[in-house]
Amino acid sequence: MRLRAPSRLTGTVALAAALAVALTGCVASEREQGSGEEATGKDTFVFAGSSDPATLDPAFASDGETFRVARQIFEGLVGVEPGTADPAPLLAETWDISEDGLEYTFHLKEGVTFHDDTDFDAEAVCANFERWKNFTGLAATESLSYYYNAVFGGWGEDSKYESCAASEATTAVVTLNAPVPELVAALSLPAFSMQSPTALEEFAADEVQGTEDAPQLTEYGKGHPVGTGPYTFVEWKTGESVTLEAFDGYWGEIADVKRIVFTVIPDGTARRQALEAGDIDGYDLVAPADVDALTEAGFTLHQRPAFNILYLGMNQAAPPLDNIKVRQAIAHAVDREALVQATLPEGTEVATQFVPESVSGYSEDVTTYDYDPEKAKALLAEAGVTNLEIEFNYPTDVSRPYMPDPAAYFEAISADLEEVGITVKATAAPWNPTYLDTIQGGAGHGLHLLGWTGDYNDTYNFIGTFFGAASNEWGFDNAEIFQVIDEARNAPVEEQEAAYKEANEALMDFLPGLPIASPVPSLAVAPGVEGYPISPVQDEVYSVITFTE
Repeated sequence: MRLRAPSRLTGTVALAAALAVALTGCVASEREQGSGEEATGKDTFVFAGSSDPATLDPAFASDGETFRVARQIFEGLVGVEPGTADPAPLLAETWDISEDGLEYTFHLKEGVTFHDDTDFDAEAVCANFERWKNFTGLAATESLSYYYNAVFGGWGEDSKYESCAASEATTAVVTLNAPVPELVAALSLPAFSMQSPTALEEFAADEVQGTEDAPQLTEYGKGHPVGTGPYTFVEWKTGESVTLEAFDGYWGEIADVKRIVFTVIPDGTARRQALEAGDIDGYDLVAPADVDALTEAGFTLHQRPAFNILYLGMNQAAPPLDNIKVRQAIAHAVDREALVQATLPEGTEVATQFVPESVSGYSEDVTTYDYDPEKAKALLAEAGVTNLEIEFNYPTDVSRPYMPDPAAYFEAISADLEEVGITVKATAAPWNPTYLDTIQGGAGHGLHLLGWTGDYNDTYNFIGTFFGAASNEWGFDNAEIFQVIDEARNAPVEEQEAAYKEANEALMDFLPGLPIASPVPSLAVAPGVEGYPISPVQDEVYSVITFTE
């Protein structure tokens, strides 16, 4: 997922400290109210996020903070194997796929109810699929229902989804009009959660008002989310917290966490201070510099398996980046080993391609670009380029799992480029909306830092997202590259891995940008928090957590 809410505020240390005091005071009050009577006397888990969720309706979201909350309230037909990115049964216990890849028969778990006491059944499944396809107006825009568009290719008649039939209460048959090879894996995304058709209708979930740049939350999205998950919605105090409570009618088990409070602490230092003060039980995106100190102080540090890519993009619409020799020179000029060692979490590896090593289709035979300043200078000379000045865009006010400290990477890469004779014109901009609009808008950028955290274990979710079609971010229109990616996506299952390897090799020969690393994101929890379900795709549901002190 790329479009995640920012998690760092600029400002003075004093302001950050004041914010931490104000917010953690609220959190302490929440913790006292949620105190349990049995075992350790604790039943509330307080987790600090970097921002509010964008909405409580995951169908209209693509950001991590929304999905973190949604995974507690909602469930999909498909989940993931714990600790992996691989699909696994959830509300659908099994499924069958026709030979032509156009019919999916989902066999549903029995005895499941939504939080509003309505039944989860095949009719509810079909109602959700029909809802997504029939979004109109603002609801049918990439900025809102991003993942439906990405997976199904559009809404209404443009959708690859055709129909859904409830052949019996526990059997839903989904029919497509064109194959979607990654469908099962994609259904593990919170955007495809099963939501109560009754609540969706009652609270006008699809009546989105406003503009595409500033959509307004529906009544459903503001305060009436209804799923089948282990926790029900209680309250959203905008800018402060979201509170959930255990669902008494949940079909599965809930361990010690009977109440969840997601508190909003935008600044990373303030989140660390709140954990140290005992005001929260955990937080994400721990700064690499804080890991050792927190460990020594007795906090538990979890490292998610690297399932992301940080890259240096090269916009070929900005000459001479359209010259392959210039792109190769830049690749050889960057000392990625030194950058990783100096600025990224322990365990991070230098990337050789645009997918992490754990993804099927990763190739050992891609062209690599080792650090070699003299070769970089020679390539620039061969390209006939002298006195080269390139704009270098990087974001501020943000920390992403693949990009914990953008300024540090900008400084390291800029110094390497200057060493081979490339002058860098620094252009910094706030992450949202300025930076993303600039990079994805095409004009006005040359080099840029960006990345992606995978949604599920499928190569297309990485290289298809980046290079599946002409994109303003990269500034090229290469039919051969697009074709090799599309052919890999639609290859027979037994041929896909080899086809994706070929696609990754073609990409690294073409070199649209330079993969830098797959950083290892860190998460910290307080002593006594056991069984945190760490996941490379952040499929982390708190019903399995126990408290030992």
